[in-house]
Amino acid sequence: MEKGYLTLETGEVFEGVLIGADKDSLGEVVFNTSMTGYQEIITDPSYAGQIITFCYPIIGNYGVNALDDESISPALAGVVIGDLCETPSHYQSINKFSDKLKQAGVPGIAGVDTRRLVKTIRSQGTVKGFLGKEKDHCLSESGDNQASMWVDQVSTKKIQYFKNNGPHVVLMDFGYKKSILHALLEENCAVTIVPYTTTLEKIKSLNPDGILLSNGPGDPMQLQAWFPEIKKITQAFPTLGICLGHQLIALAYGAKTSKLAYGHRGGNHPVKELMTGKVKITAQNHGYVVLDESIDQKIFNVTYRNINDRSIEGLQHKLYPIQTVQFHPEAHPGPSDTEYILKDFVSQIASLGENIYAVK
Repeated sequence: MEKGYLTLETGEVFEGVLIGADKDSLGEVVFNTSMTGYQEIITDPSYAGQIITFCYPIIGNYGVNALDDESISPALAGVVIGDLCETPSHYQSINKFSDKLKQAGVPGIAGVDTRRLVKTIRSQGTVKGFLGKEKDHCLSESGDNQASMWVDQVSTKKIQYFKNNGPHVVLMDFGYKKSILHALLEENCAVTIVPYTTTLEKIKSLNPDGILLSNGPGDPMQLQAWFPEIKKITQAFPTLGICLGHQLIALAYGAKTSKLAYGHRGGNHPVKELMTGKVKITAQNHGYVVLDESIDQKIFNVTYRNINDRSIEGLQHKLYPIQTVQFHPEAHPGPSDTEYILKDFVSQIASLGENIYAVK
């Protein structure tokens, strides 16, 4: 294996061996604390343009299977790991982790002191990094890929329909995870996936029972031009927003967001359900949060809060059937504490649909 380097904009350099695709990469360096689920993580569209550092010390030990990809092709900029396992052991494994990266065109670096790297990110905040063969790379000459409109790159360009016998959900694709679609299909929903630019008039023509705004990458303020349309859509149909979808709904109703120092990314984030006082362990992947003081309390109730930093994790509109969560209730790669949220949403739109039909 060839020696490689991850150079941070802070000037720090991390040495390792190159794996995956043979190319250089520039991206926002973030870390994920999950102990499992590396296949789902590297194929999550929300990581578009980012270089993921895995905190768990060994990656690749159970290989890669044919079931757990969250998108057709990874959109992330690169991968940083400690120990690489090239002899996976699992009955479903069809590929090695390093080969998966290579086939997907994603560069990576192994043998890195990821503990030191994560401590750097936690102290400095999320930083830009260059992954490649050069040790003394000047990041100022590389441009800034975080200015890219990543949602536009990962959202579907055409409408896709999945037939089923239950309520009809329009899934607005800002970079949706496949697991969200599968969770809806398992609840017997018919699902229409539409581009994030789809208008209210077009959605009305699809005659849905409910709307789901998906997760996705980047700064939600890059989608500011679509806030008025999002607001109209949520006022016309029962709506659930997940992750980026949560942020977009809040922004559409006048709230503000800010960037976290190093984000929430992992499968062990404790969230308190305020109505019951119960704590749920959740999967999260986001770099922005809705600001507490920006929420109009005449419009929204806060439904969930992060135990660690008290940030807003969920909202419910006081008039319209609109709810949002910052975490991922579809629970892939896990945990599954909050999968009831999707089930409750489906039950809600099914009930509302029945009431409408009864009135008619």
